[in-house]
Amino acid sequence: MKITRRHILATITAATVLSAPAMAQAAETVRIGLPTKTYWPTTIAETAVRQKLFEKEGIAAELTIYRGGAETFEAMAAGAADVILDATSLVSAGRKKGVNSKVLASAATGYYGWQLMTLSKSTLGVKDLAGKKVAITSAGSGSDLLALWTQQDKKIEFTRVPVGGGGLVPNLLAGNVDAAVVYSPLSFQISRSGEARTILDFSKEVPPNLAAGWIALDKYVQDKPQMVQKTLNALYGALMFMRANKEASVKLITELYEIPAEIAALEYENTIMKLETDGSMDGPKIPEQLQLALDMAKAGGMKDLGPAAEIISTQFKPVPTKF
Repeated sequence: MKITRRHILATITAATVLSAPAMAQAAETVRIGLPTKTYWPTTIAETAVRQKLFEKEGIAAELTIYRGGAETFEAMAAGAADVILDATSLVSAGRKKGVNSKVLASAATGYYGWQLMTLSKSTLGVKDLAGKKVAITSAGSGSDLLALWTQQDKKIEFTRVPVGGGGLVPNLLAGNVDAAVVYSPLSFQISRSGEARTILDFSKEVPPNLAAGWIALDKYVQDKPQMVQKTLNALYGALMFMRANKEASVKLITELYEIPAEIAALEYENTIMKLETDGSMDGPKIPEQLQLALDMAKAGGMKDLGPAAEIISTQFKPVPTKF
């Protein structure tokens, strides 16, 4: 595995390239942007690399990890990433600002494993967060969206503190913030260790909606539709591999994120096994699920969001690469 660092924009923290397979120079490379390290999109993309699914599609892949969904989207907008996994609401917000992209494939219709957490010794409940500090990864990210939704749904106001994906747990445990919006498997890990407790489970509280999808700029889709198709094939092939190989998948999650096998198993059952396996954006429920995601974002305070129809691409249907 090759690990390097490179600058995307002067205003963006240097991103970490997690891995790239050794392939023939003739193979064209797709640059995949991932919103944070210890998160299921990274698991899927890394599985595709390790199972050589990109190679089987005749392409190479470079995985780049950012500090949150907003930075991932900025990288794509700047031309530094080709295909990304991100919150669907960012696509709608981006189009209003001249960043023309679309959701190519559905990935998750819920916030699996996402939890609002406080220290175990804390007596705070959700309502008690009024006027307090809550950690998120970055402004405009999925964690920010959930924080905004919490404020709107619970009729409270608190300060959202961007700390990056790698800073959520350290800042919570250090007491620098009163609570944090934590994604899995980190949420499972600090809950099981007894260091933190859940005061709001977003997977249960937030209505089902098309929360996340694989995204690309319109120009990239227009210029390289075959690359897009092959990339989606490999990614959904990786998901199918994971679903068919629990032991190997739990082992990979354990190794990638340096967490106990029991926590990796929770991530597998509660997140990986709940992801969308079809990916097609032409299903009858897609417009409704996507509009719910946008409505949720609007309710949380995001502005200038267009209708779901503007950001749906039905051009691609993942055909999982055989493993």
